[in-house]
Amino acid sequence: MSPTTAPANGDGGARSETDTAAGEVGRRPPMAEGLLRLYLVRHGETEWSLCGQHTGRSDIPLTAHGEASARALSPWLAGIQFARVLTSPRQRARQTCALAGLGPAAEIEPDLAEWDYGDYEGQRTADIRKVRADWNLFRDGCPHGETPTQISARADRLLASLRNTPGNVALFSHGQFGSALAARWIDLPVVDGQHFALGPASLSILAHDAHHTAAVRVVELWNAAVGRPPNNR
Repeated sequence: MSPTTAPANGDGGARSETDTAAGEVGRRPPMAEGLLRLYLVRHGETEWSLCGQHTGRSDIPLTAHGEASARALSPWLAGIQFARVLTSPRQRARQTCALAGLGPAAEIEPDLAEWDYGDYEGQRTADIRKVRADWNLFRDGCPHGETPTQISARADRLLASLRNTPGNVALFSHGQFGSALAARWIDLPVVDGQHFALGPASLSILAHDAHHTAAVRVVELWNAAVGRPPNNR
């Protein structure tokens, strides 16, 4: 069974298709045992993500649909042994973590918070571009918010803190910080995060391919829309 796909609902971000079979969620490369493996989950739908409003510091809860999608993550995560479970402090991420069944093990990690949009908080990209036609979050950042350099430093700090953690780590985070995190995982600049779109309640895996002289960081699974439980695997 393939993952479902859904239209874009970003913290301002666009929705992409995933061409990875659903069975890949629980499948490990045979030579990657013991290496850090990040299960990155974007929170479920909120009223603001539904209409494309940039949601950084604002603490917006999940919609009923967002809650249902978060619960649907549980079958995909239940059989995995996690060394750690980390979540953004924002309630939309904490709710998603809890509804996905990992709440009791969760630790709050401030570095998983969404991009601080500053003056653009609550605005849509289309509205911002009416006054700043060439604006690109991943290149320009936000006035009185975070810059791409600051986001890069935050993502690098998070990854450095997990470097010596063997095995699986679950990360419950947000759309545009998650995109930046994926870029930094494979040593790309934050501006390239714009190519890693994340939909609500999606699951991605950042892992290692050990079929080399030295283990290489890879994006093993991206933006899998596991919005319904796997009935036939």
